[in-house]
Amino acid sequence: MTQLQDSGLLSRRRRWAALAVLSASLLLVVMDMTILNVALPAISEDLRPDAIELLWMVDAYSLAVSGLLVTVSALGDRWGRRKMLISGFALFGAASVAVVWARDPAALIALRALLGVGGAMIMPSTLSMIRTLFTDPRERATALGIWSAMAALGAALGPILGGLLLEAFSWHAAFLVNVPVMALAIVAGLMLLPESRNPNPGRWDALGTLLSIAGMVTLVYGIKHVGDAGGWVALASAAVLLGWFVRRCLTRKDPLLEIRLFGSPSFSAGAVAALTTSIAMAAMMLLLAQWMQLVQGYSPLETGVRMLPTALGAFVLSPLAPALAARIGARTVLAGGLLVAGAGFLVLFVAPSPLGYGAVALALLLVGAGMGSLAIASAVIMAGSPPEKAGSAAAIEETSYELGGTLGVAVLGSVATAFYRSRLTVPEGMPAQAVEESLGSALEAAREAGAAGAELARQAQTAFTESLAVTGAAGAALMLVAGVAVWWLTPRALNLTEHR
Repeated sequence: MTQLQDSGLLSRRRRWAALAVLSASLLLVVMDMTILNVALPAISEDLRPDAIELLWMVDAYSLAVSGLLVTVSALGDRWGRRKMLISGFALFGAASVAVVWARDPAALIALRALLGVGGAMIMPSTLSMIRTLFTDPRERATALGIWSAMAALGAALGPILGGLLLEAFSWHAAFLVNVPVMALAIVAGLMLLPESRNPNPGRWDALGTLLSIAGMVTLVYGIKHVGDAGGWVALASAAVLLGWFVRRCLTRKDPLLEIRLFGSPSFSAGAVAALTTSIAMAAMMLLLAQWMQLVQGYSPLETGVRMLPTALGAFVLSPLAPALAARIGARTVLAGGLLVAGAGFLVLFVAPSPLGYGAVALALLLVGAGMGSLAIASAVIMAGSPPEKAGSAAAIEETSYELGGTLGVAVLGSVATAFYRSRLTVPEGMPAQAVEESLGSALEAAREAGAAGAELARQAQTAFTESLAVTGAAGAALMLVAGVAVWWLTPRALNLTEHR
């Protein structure tokens, strides 16, 4: 009897140790996505990319991730999720080492794409392995809460770590920091993570693979370039390709992606929560980072530190969300979290003018606390899928986050830009196109104009702050609509402890 108890304890310890490996790897991947924003000025100074190359340095990662999420998740279900995860660690580490030899923009763009491939292999694998590691629903909900907290913490720590590294080293350090962590993750993963796969995956759908990759890449590209003619062509192509892909998945016995999971209202509610939160968060974090540096005058490191209230709120609430859901219901926590985040966005709109950091800190704290409910979104998504379909469920959730981030920057970012331009009056003799392009361009034009540019700088900063407030109102409205939709979709009696 004692031997069995000791064996069970060891098994439990191994599960939580495995979660530590999965969470640490997710933390690093999310951090790497945000570190680049801090490192871009130093990279630009060293490699001298033109405008198109600079755009591809940013886009290469997200295009690779979005295009491959479905494919690598399906491969992981067949080949083995641990094998996929360890291979992702190895590729991510190798691409990070290779940055040392990047001497031109094209090489860095290629390496960013490779990092995206590694990220696509890692992110859904961590989520699907939690689904198979933790068969007890209570433990799984807690594990997903920790997983969500690590994602929020990674997004907050990325700019801080990036700022610290760039103060002491060259921009290469922002990539090389990945290498020792990935090496440790490979060793720990081989020791602690069990292999899992779908025992009956069916035949591989080669055409579906091509459709999913081409459709997602063109969709994300189209969203990022929606103002250009090429962007609209990409969106139209994506609609055809993804429509064909969805129809193929619905008519096949063994689909590449289990679209039928959306037949569960609670699963759909979790996906809606992930998508809409990412839309609002991506736009707001981008605008706030610019506001802190270009309006308030904070350094990149100071900006990262002042972003921490979001991570604090999410880090505290995410692990507590499952226990709260058990007490007052998953539907209440999930929908309520969206409304709390919406209240945070609303603070930016109703705060007295001029907007100060105190109101921003409160907004960030509320948004982070609301994000804690995403632990329940993950639990709802994973609980709504059988273990053999964990890869599909993870791919759908991660795709929701990825698309949400892209949509947020494109749509809400466009709202902010349009309002910013509407509040500007370009002085005669100033380059109107440069002034209206962005706050950074306006401030640069003002500096070149000398004393005559002081009024332009003040007007541009005021217009940007007002556009931030208006975007906060748009984010609040989106969170309200999402909260109502999630409340309506999620069954009142949903109990996450009953779903194995």
